[in-house]
Amino acid sequence: MNGDREEAGGTVALPTVGQVQNLVSEMIMAISEAKTIPASGKVIIDREQMLQTLEMLQDRLPEELRTARWMVRERETFVARTNERVRDLIQRARQKADELVSDTNIIAEATEEANILVRRAEDHSHRIRLEAEDYAEDRLERLEALMGRVLDQIRAMRAELRQTRSVGQ
Repeated sequence: MNGDREEAGGTVALPTVGQVQNLVSEMIMAISEAKTIPASGKVIIDREQMLQTLEMLQDRLPEELRTARWMVRERETFVARTNERVRDLIQRARQKADELVSDTNIIAEATEEANILVRRAEDHSHRIRLEAEDYAEDRLERLEALMGRVLDQIRAMRAELRQTRSVGQ
């Protein structure tokens, strides 16, 4: 359908969506304002006018419905693609977050292990320094004792030397 309808004497343009809504509104108004037949509650309506309006609606609605269905399908396709992209993005974000958390945990564990190793090395270094100081103190004490004995021997030899000199004089 090309949007026009052939009638005797030429082409008649079909109504737009707004015109369709106007036609429906006119029909509702015509029915609500129609004269009632006394004692029956039924109304008198201009048959030709109502049929002409209904035919125009019938001609136009299928095109509008096709367009609306196409638009709904397009929208659903777009939403589905967008949702899929969002799911992929969320999945990638979760994977990256997991990697970052994992990397952070690895870094934290490595830092903790490094701190433990540094503390052990510092403790070991402190213990070695204390042992070296104790060893040096012990060696110096022995040296001092040895030097004291050597000094005592030197004094004793000097005294003996003086004594032999005084006896020989």
